[in-house]
Amino acid sequence: MSRADHMDVAAYALGVLDEHDTERFEEHLATCWACAAELETMVPVVGMLSDIDGETMTALEQTQTNPALLDRTLVSVRAHRRRTRFRQMLATAAAVVVFGGLTGVGFSTITEDSRPGVQAQPSIGAPSGPPVTSRPADPGDPPIGGPGSQPEGEKINETDATTGVEATFFVASKDFGTGVNFILGKLPGPRVCRLVVVRKNNTTEIISTWSVPGGGYGTNQSPGLLTLGAATSTPTSEIKHFQVQSVDANGVASPLVTVKPD
Repeated sequence: MSRADHMDVAAYALGVLDEHDTERFEEHLATCWACAAELETMVPVVGMLSDIDGETMTALEQTQTNPALLDRTLVSVRAHRRRTRFRQMLATAAAVVVFGGLTGVGFSTITEDSRPGVQAQPSIGAPSGPPVTSRPADPGDPPIGGPGSQPEGEKINETDATTGVEATFFVASKDFGTGVNFILGKLPGPRVCRLVVVRKNNTTEIISTWSVPGGGYGTNQSPGLLTLGAATSTPTSEIKHFQVQSVDANGVASPLVTVKPD
């Protein structure tokens, strides 16, 4: 069997022969057991060679008489196959990226939980229900601790004879120092106020500041009382007194009411 006949076997297997050459080869195939055997061995790899077109086969036939052309053809075929594989890998990677971006977590959920016998477990999160909102304390709110209750600590009532401001303090000794809750009334506004701790050694500490609106607190215009809380690191035993002060625009403070723990 000549080399040309062998090339005809490959070309016939790939279906690239024209009608005339196909008929001629089939006539030859009927009487040539060698070509028939060669054709049989090529059947399993026809799918692998199906991407080689007629031009490539023609080039391969020409290389039988030109070794240099054979080398160039082989290089070109190898490069073409590398480019084809590279494009296939890029296409596959792009598809994965696009699909993953569209499906997000759902993709991983499908791949992980679609196995037989695997059941998705309910997630544990925040309890359902209406959203929780908060609001600042209002002077009209119930007394500290709710109706019928009062904060812990020593209760002290005081009304300043000059300003008329009324104060109720609850002073509690704590491991961290002293906690204090206080209620103010007959406090006119507008003004800025602060609560000052005066120690027995005559040093002072500002532990709370707030603004009073125009209507004030516990007044005829605004009857609601002001309820606040504060804390200091100073032990109760070292406190001389608490003083509510009014501070003007220049930062000058004047006393409104003074409360002395027992």
